[in-house]
Amino acid sequence: MVVSGIGEQARRQRADGYDKFLTALLPPRPGVALIAVGGLGRRQCAPHGDLDLVLLHAGLPGIDELAASIWYPVWDAGLRLDHSVRTVAEALSVAREDVKVALGLLDARLVAGDAALADSLIGAAAEHWRRTAVRRLPSLREITAARWRAHGELAFLLEGDVKEAAGGLRDLGVLHAIASAGVTDALRPAVRAAHLRLLDVRDALHEQAGRRVDRLVAQERDGVAARLGLRQPRLGAAGVEHDGDLLLRRVAGDARTVSHALDDAFRAVERLRAGRSRPGGARPVRRPVGRDVVEHDGELVLARTAIGARPDPSLSLRVAAASATTGLPIARATCEWLAAYCPPLPAPWPAEARAALITLLGAGPGLVPAWETCDRYGLVDRWLPEWTRLRSLPQHNPVHRFTLDRHLVQTACEAGRHIRDVDRPDLLLLAALLHDAAKGLPGSGPATEAEDHSTVGAPIAEAVAARIGLGESEVALIGRLVRLHLLLPDVATRRDLADPVTIAGVADAVGDLATLDLLHALVRADAAATGPAAWSQWKGRLVAELVARVGTALDTGVLPAPPAPDRALLAEPLPVIRVSDDRVAVAAPDRRGLLATVAGCLALHRLDVVAADATAVDGRALVECRVQPRYGLAPDPIAVAADLRRAVAGDASVTQRLRGRALAARASDVAARVVWHREAATGAVLLELRAADAAGLLYRVTRALAEAGAQVRAARIATLGGDVVDTFYLVGGWPDETTRASLEAAVLGAV
Repeated sequence: MVVSGIGEQARRQRADGYDKFLTALLPPRPGVALIAVGGLGRRQCAPHGDLDLVLLHAGLPGIDELAASIWYPVWDAGLRLDHSVRTVAEALSVAREDVKVALGLLDARLVAGDAALADSLIGAAAEHWRRTAVRRLPSLREITAARWRAHGELAFLLEGDVKEAAGGLRDLGVLHAIASAGVTDALRPAVRAAHLRLLDVRDALHEQAGRRVDRLVAQERDGVAARLGLRQPRLGAAGVEHDGDLLLRRVAGDARTVSHALDDAFRAVERLRAGRSRPGGARPVRRPVGRDVVEHDGELVLARTAIGARPDPSLSLRVAAASATTGLPIARATCEWLAAYCPPLPAPWPAEARAALITLLGAGPGLVPAWETCDRYGLVDRWLPEWTRLRSLPQHNPVHRFTLDRHLVQTACEAGRHIRDVDRPDLLLLAALLHDAAKGLPGSGPATEAEDHSTVGAPIAEAVAARIGLGESEVALIGRLVRLHLLLPDVATRRDLADPVTIAGVADAVGDLATLDLLHALVRADAAATGPAAWSQWKGRLVAELVARVGTALDTGVLPAPPAPDRALLAEPLPVIRVSDDRVAVAAPDRRGLLATVAGCLALHRLDVVAADATAVDGRALVECRVQPRYGLAPDPIAVAADLRRAVAGDASVTQRLRGRALAARASDVAARVVWHREAATGAVLLELRAADAAGLLYRVTRALAEAGAQVRAARIATLGGDVVDTFYLVGGWPDETTRASLEAAVLGAV
């Protein structure tokens, strides 16, 4: 009955199989018809899709028994079924109350039974929709927007729902409804092609998973790509491998096509509603909003004087800038004209084009929709040929919420919040757009070597800056910003900010206060565009502290003195315990392993240590930690303080719990790695551990180092998705090879 396979022919064959099966279940009887809606109604049946059926009747007795004789065999066949039993009047009444039911009836198709009865419902539903659609479409838009908020944007998700997410198959049903109302030609050829490809993706996903699933989960991605014949050669691999990234890029492109078409269709609805509300059918007013750009009926169009035999090459950029700054969309006809007739920009760009680009990038929230519209019509590729490679490129680091191209545009959007904090806002905006331009290139490095893409990307950014007409010094500064855009967060989270070597190194790399301010703004914009997991209050404070200390060094030429320990830790009777929302400080008699004890006790209370400092003053061991809850709310500070007090006093009950926690830790399947840094600190060497994140990891590692005879002066913990980069400052000079091997073995054994 059900045909396997992918593609339009397979879908139609599945529909034919279902039709044949269902027809046999309905005996010939006047006044009864079996109607298919949904995928079966459209003859677009997925391999493991549902059946949506309506048993239509003319008020006949015994209809419930007849319905049961149809539904139960369907269930017995293992098929999922959404069913209803209604008269024509009942079906139309429900459709008038529920816009989703009204949309479903637009796909209604007779499967078996009384054709005249079915035609009466199908014709009446279609006619009623045509008469009432303009009034009902605003409520449909609200429902659609709520679905988008729940499921996100398919174009930018690594594991998006190809049916429910924005740009997915459900949106194509909305486009069909708008087209059925005669409002606009919503289903243009590009949209139809995207629709077919998304249906193919769902077919392949069902067959790969062996069940109904609409979310393109990571473990099925390569298999789906293989079933669709998407292949990409990989350097160093034997032959050609299937590549799920090609699938993600194709899905992203199709989803963007659908989303853009739906936005355009809803605007057409609003224009029609606005036209009906104008008194006396008055024509919409044309209002100039910029040179060669006019607002007409809620959209931006070209002024008549702009359309000539030799259009200005900067015209498309100026239209985009006007759209971003006013928040008004660009009319589809205007985009098509610009794509067809606007000539390419010369190199270097004229000043007017450069100014328009900066205005566009600095427009704030209006940047994203304006850029997306221009990208849909190929205009962005003319401005930046590099964009073709960046478009829809997935970022597999879980902290990223967007594809690479959208991340770059979003970073520029976020950078607009900081333009008053820097001397050169234009360079900030441009650097924000280009800071990750090397991602995806050979040599740009994996997530744990993220600094590589900064190095590779600097000359790419410089080439773009030169092409758009910036001067030599400005080009060099753009390259430096891209090369150093990870410096501040990396140093702030991995290095001891009280160490003069740390501050001097950053100051030497940055060079001057203006560049420091630009980097600080770029870091904040990059983090905001990446996603919530990329930034936190403690990380922001660390970066701000680093910027302040480096700024002092650059301004005065004097390295700031390290902060003095808390006076209470030095003066009060031992042990001293201080616990606040984000800070824990302990003073106890000097002994090796105190840091491990404190870290383990904090892990018992589900507190993650993000920075730790351990010093000894006049026989007192001082440990100060910055913490954040691993899950939910922070623990009771009184309970944390009580356990810390018992632990540093050597209470056996607490130490046994700590050792039990260490023994219960499960080994990670991801290989850990140790990296040594020489001459990166004052009076210490740096041991950097790169491993999978786990609760209590800091306790196990610091305990292993203490047992191996190492003294840890400070620790910095940087979490990158599911991985960590933990840096430990080991007091003393550079250890010999045997000692380094012993310490590495101890650390890796603890992991």
